[in-house]
Amino acid sequence: MQRLVLSWCTVASLLAAREAVAACPAGVTWPAPDWPEARASGPTVEATDEYLFTRTGRDEDREGIRTDGVVMVHRGRIIYERYARGYAQHNRHLAWSVSKSFLNAMVGVGVGRGALTVDDSICDHYDAGAELCDVTVGDLLDWGSGIDWNEGYEDEAYYLSSVIAMLYGVGSGDMAAFVAAQGLAETPGRIYRYSSGDSVLLSAVLAGALGPDLADDYPWEFIFEPIGMTSAMFERDQAGTYVGSSYVYATPRDLARFGYLFLRDGCWNGEQLVPEGWVAASTQPNPSFQKGESYEHFLRDGDAVPGRHWWLNLPVPELAHDSRWPAAPPDTFAGLGHWGQTIFVIPSADLVLVRTADDRESGVFDQNRYLELALALAAEDSP
Repeated sequence: MQRLVLSWCTVASLLAAREAVAACPAGVTWPAPDWPEARASGPTVEATDEYLFTRTGRDEDREGIRTDGVVMVHRGRIIYERYARGYAQHNRHLAWSVSKSFLNAMVGVGVGRGALTVDDSICDHYDAGAELCDVTVGDLLDWGSGIDWNEGYEDEAYYLSSVIAMLYGVGSGDMAAFVAAQGLAETPGRIYRYSSGDSVLLSAVLAGALGPDLADDYPWEFIFEPIGMTSAMFERDQAGTYVGSSYVYATPRDLARFGYLFLRDGCWNGEQLVPEGWVAASTQPNPSFQKGESYEHFLRDGDAVPGRHWWLNLPVPELAHDSRWPAAPPDTFAGLGHWGQTIFVIPSADLVLVRTADDRESGVFDQNRYLELALALAAEDSP
């Protein structure tokens, strides 16, 4: 495997601070072909069931906590699994923006194979137009491209939303071209602004870097097939670009495989799939965010600290930013998606948590309480 090209100066300090599980460790349990199970029981399970799956109000009103499925993997074994609302173990679920974390991994594999580096101009691999040639692959990973973008959802007028126009409107035919056509609002790399547009453009850049031999199949060759995600689907737009912002589908058990890949520092059953160091570099506060300039204007209420297409529990005191989930250790990181999709990875607890849901009512589900219950289950399972 070729040398990983990274420009992040704080990787070493992060590695020293985190109690991460070593890459490609011996004696680790792997789900081959399926997860071993060691189901928990007792009062904590009952409390977890009650919190996650108690329906309040009419389901058709789309109110309250609306959990579809939960899988918790501790020390490589499923200790908790439950489904509701018509879902079962075999049902795929749309991951929404958890798809962005999958895209991070795929870019990492591309970097490890020497197809691109994080410092490349996006114009090296995609015809984005001269105005965007100062944007780098790393800027897109940071959500720091500077592209003019409004990540508005149901709480804003739909005609003001760039992401709705991209996914469902005038930009849906060729999403990457739509993103590039928005032009720059800020200097690339200077300001963090969460953007599904950055992610879709990054997907097109990756495909361009890989070339025609891999552009169609890289999600399966790089990630899905090596870790046994047999349920995985990844939608493309009409131009053929994988919608890396939003459209990965998989069962919760298969989503847990992906979390487990990152729990094990990109290693799977003895093979280093994602380059060594990529997980650590992706799960520190990203460079555009760390610059702090105007970040408060773009950081939405309740957001965790952004890594590179992951979300972090690390506090950033210099930016007056506390840990997002105080019940969880600071090494916790997550893929987060619309309406309650989550993959939490907690290296120091050897724990992966997957929840699929349809939480339409904002603020009802307490992720911190969920983590508190999951960590209690893991503690009871510990040898």
